[in-house]
Amino acid sequence: MLRRRLALLCLVNTLPAVWALHGGATTGSSAGTVTELPVPTSRAGLAAIVAGPDGNLWFTEADANRIGRTTPAGAITEFPVPTLGGSPEGIAAGPDGNLWFTEASGNKIGRITTAGAIAEFPLPNANAVPTAITAGPDGALWFTEAVANRIGRITTAGAIGDAAIPTADGLPSGIATGPDGALWFTEANGNKIGRITTGGVVTEYAIPTPDAFPIGITLGADGNLWFVEQIGGRVGKVTATGGFAELTLPSTASQPRRIAPGADGNLWVTEQAANMIARVTPNGSIAEFGGLAGTSEPEGIAWGPDGNVWFTEQAGNNVGRLGGIDVPLHWTTLLPKVSRGARPQ
Repeated sequence: MLRRRLALLCLVNTLPAVWALHGGATTGSSAGTVTELPVPTSRAGLAAIVAGPDGNLWFTEADANRIGRTTPAGAITEFPVPTLGGSPEGIAAGPDGNLWFTEASGNKIGRITTAGAIAEFPLPNANAVPTAITAGPDGALWFTEAVANRIGRITTAGAIGDAAIPTADGLPSGIATGPDGALWFTEANGNKIGRITTGGVVTEYAIPTPDAFPIGITLGADGNLWFVEQIGGRVGKVTATGGFAELTLPSTASQPRRIAPGADGNLWVTEQAANMIARVTPNGSIAEFGGLAGTSEPEGIAWGPDGNVWFTEQAGNNVGRLGGIDVPLHWTTLLPKVSRGARPQ
């Protein structure tokens, strides 16, 4: 579990301009359909999920120490990570046709082929605690080192390098490639959004809301970086020049965790405490989708090759699918129809 520092840290560079998101209600009647697919291993501690090059969805099982794969039809396969207690966390599709993942406890970066063969690469920094990972613009994979307070880079051949973050104990968490050819990342403790060039030059921007605890980040279809503020209960946007906008999610208890772009041009967010999936349009309109079983605690999220939104449920131990979402929706909370997937045999 990521640690939280209550004290505000100093701003490294000039505070950028802050501007408002102007949202408006959208219209429509479709509420979508939620399907939940039980993962074979109980209490797996599901984390990130991503669309793979093979047309399937791949996800990490931090507590079960496995990498999972589900077909769009819902057939789930699990692959054990060789390092005992590796605790896979983030996962990304690499430029080499493989999936790359972080091992938060194993202190390694892993690579898994679509056939399930795994290779592991130890990190040079002891107790780096790698978390999120993404494909970079330079053909390498970039990742966050939460405890080492560094941003790491690994080539598809396994060569590793990294760079320090200026803010002490910034707790880098999420990472994404920006429209400017740089990597953008969240600093949960530092309350900042960071930018690192492929040459290793870091710039930091302070988030307007104090103690927001930013976690996930992604590139939106509008060319901006979008991120979630777990403590603040907000979705934020930062431009490539450091201009911020923040939008409060409707649910009082939200705790947004991760964010992903959809092929529909919108942003999709998991709200762990609210037990919902949220959709945010680039102009700031929000729709929330409920209907998840019990207290599922949705965690990772991704747009699937089948045109549906896929997510992991940390407490529910399910992989979820939200479909029937092509019609614009009113921005109040919606309760979709629910179907429960049977455990694949």
